[in-house]
Amino acid sequence: MKPPLVVVTSPLPGDALEMAEGRARIKVYRSPSRDEATLTRRLRRADGAITLLSDPVGGSVIKGSPRLRVISNYAVGTDNIDLESARKRGVVVTNTPDVLSEATADIAWTLILGTARRAIEGDRMVRRGRFKGWNPNLLLGMDIAGKTLGIVGMGRIGRATARRAPVFGMKVVYSQRKRLPASSEAALSARFLPLDELVKRADVVSLHCPLTPQTKHLFNRNRLKLMKDGAILVNTGRGALIDEGALVEALRFGKPAAAGLDVYEREPLLADGLTALSNVMLLPHLGSAGRETREEMARMAVSDCLAVIEGRAPEHPVG
Repeated sequence: MKPPLVVVTSPLPGDALEMAEGRARIKVYRSPSRDEATLTRRLRRADGAITLLSDPVGGSVIKGSPRLRVISNYAVGTDNIDLESARKRGVVVTNTPDVLSEATADIAWTLILGTARRAIEGDRMVRRGRFKGWNPNLLLGMDIAGKTLGIVGMGRIGRATARRAPVFGMKVVYSQRKRLPASSEAALSARFLPLDELVKRADVVSLHCPLTPQTKHLFNRNRLKLMKDGAILVNTGRGALIDEGALVEALRFGKPAAAGLDVYEREPLLADGLTALSNVMLLPHLGSAGRETREEMARMAVSDCLAVIEGRAPEHPVG
């Protein structure tokens, strides 16, 4: 009897796949499976799948993969997976929570500091030979000490981002569907505000909430208009939290004054005009891209996948 087949939709960092030796057959694909038809072909004989956030694991993929017992998503989010179809079919879905919280918070602060102090504009200026020496008005940015950081979504990553704020002298306000206990607010020195009030008051707004039908385009044209003069918008959550076309238009008029993005609405495609703007810092989805973090994510994904196909409970089930 052949060992179960585990399909991995992309090479993974580190040596986590060595855990499967003698326990499963491993098929690793080298190119992305960005459409459901391709993914269905790849998974049709799979007992387990280790997928990326970019893999569209829709209902047709699950239906067309009759042997599939587990989808182990190499990500915290699972909005790429039809969770209801998986549940109906008895397919276990797992993810990789906690491990990437600190790394993603680091990238949020990279974007906050980079946009506030116009670091990317300065880098371009020097590289292009346009730096002619110091002067008092060169690339004046925002001093963040004493300013207010507004966090939308105070989950693991939002809290990790908030914990760094006092080091930079920033006050923290936050908004989410359910308010934190008073003890948690005190530990984070964070104050709860309704979302629109937060948007009006915060000097920096950082997005960390999950993508759901209710949060898609949470920052649309109208909400962007509520941001205070000189404010910065940062997104390390999900690209579709922002109406990217509306953001391009808003940035052209300086409200928000700047934005820092690590995720995009139609990733890897960008909204027309986004790259032409000087007041936006664009990163290629680096949130979890610390070497140790990504290797630990791989270990978690492989371990959970093997657990399910071997009849054991995974450590990180979703739902």
